[in-house]
Amino acid sequence: MLHLPKLGPDARVNALIGSGHFLSHYYQLCLPPMFIAWQGAFGVSFAELGLAMALMSGTTALVQAPVGFLVDRYGARRFLIAGTSLMTLSIAMMGLATAYWQIALLAMLSGLGNSVIHPADYAILSGSVDRSRIGRSFALHTFVGHVGFAAAPPVTAALMLLIGWRETLLLVGALGVPVVLSILWQSRILVEQKRPPRGREAGFVADLRGLMSRPILMFFGFFMVSSMAGAGISSWLITVLHSLHGLTLDAAATALTGYMIGTMSGVLLGGWVADRTDRHLGFIVILTILGAALMLWVGLVSMPQLATIGVLFVGGLAMGASRTPRDVMVKDAAPPGQLGKVFGFVSAGLALGGAIMPVPYGMLIDAGRADLVLVVVAGLWLVSLLFVGSTRARFRRAPVAVPAE
Repeated sequence: MLHLPKLGPDARVNALIGSGHFLSHYYQLCLPPMFIAWQGAFGVSFAELGLAMALMSGTTALVQAPVGFLVDRYGARRFLIAGTSLMTLSIAMMGLATAYWQIALLAMLSGLGNSVIHPADYAILSGSVDRSRIGRSFALHTFVGHVGFAAAPPVTAALMLLIGWRETLLLVGALGVPVVLSILWQSRILVEQKRPPRGREAGFVADLRGLMSRPILMFFGFFMVSSMAGAGISSWLITVLHSLHGLTLDAAATALTGYMIGTMSGVLLGGWVADRTDRHLGFIVILTILGAALMLWVGLVSMPQLATIGVLFVGGLAMGASRTPRDVMVKDAAPPGQLGKVFGFVSAGLALGGAIMPVPYGMLIDAGRADLVLVVVAGLWLVSLLFVGSTRARFRRAPVAVPAE
């Protein structure tokens, strides 16, 4: 008789938290495949359809930091359950919408539910996972989010062709039900972050002052500027490679996919490294400089298609590997019991950076200077190092006990 191995507590925590994070990212990119169908169903413009995406992302960005305060004060589990439920129910209800305003409202509600994910997830992971494996846990968390992004457009489009857009939204929304039930069922293994003893909690003003401290503000700037650079790749790499170096659209799309696969692979590599060294800053600096140099090379030098894909894969690998050490540095800089608000605040920098730069990049291309897009991307990555290099963790991590292989 076949006996399946039992998962340990750390693995079960990673599976529960990772499932919610996968859905969070999947739901963010399951809407664009709906646009053509929605345009016919509701008689709206593409600008109005884009507004639904902006409302979802904007709500998450605005509410994320305040939700982090609530997570730290009242506990992460209840917010994780409520946020995941709201996020999934909102997506499912879009399948029953009869007017565009309902889509817009439900997009905002889904964004509100999504705002819980990062503050609650990192607070629970930090309290539940053994310290010697926290880097790999953070890496897996980031990795499954990337898988959600990658899976959403093709899977959603395929389901639409098979069963229609309304049924697709009802189905993908329903995927959240077993996730929420699993979190409820296994909630006893989700350990909250350590908080100060009762009577020693800081008040709101003191919490806000801690959030505005130099290390946390520098991390916010690092996240924001890094995201400003990343927006040039996700939004415009295909256009730049096609117009500047003459790659076909298929080849340019393949090159972007190569970069994304490199990034996802690098995230897992970075988690392994983060558990084996305390020298996170040096690791981040070296990899960021390498990634910037490779992106500059792609922008300035015309190469054969295969070489372009290879260079972009290595560049994605370098940038992906730098992300988990970055997250561990943020954890170490956060005061005890304040991981929710810290991760909520610095993660808002990612959304802000992603919103700032797509238009300026597009203006460069409109002005006939597509050659400058990847130069700006490389420059912003180097500028981001000025922020992370200025951070000083106020709470140093304990020595890492490296587990035996």
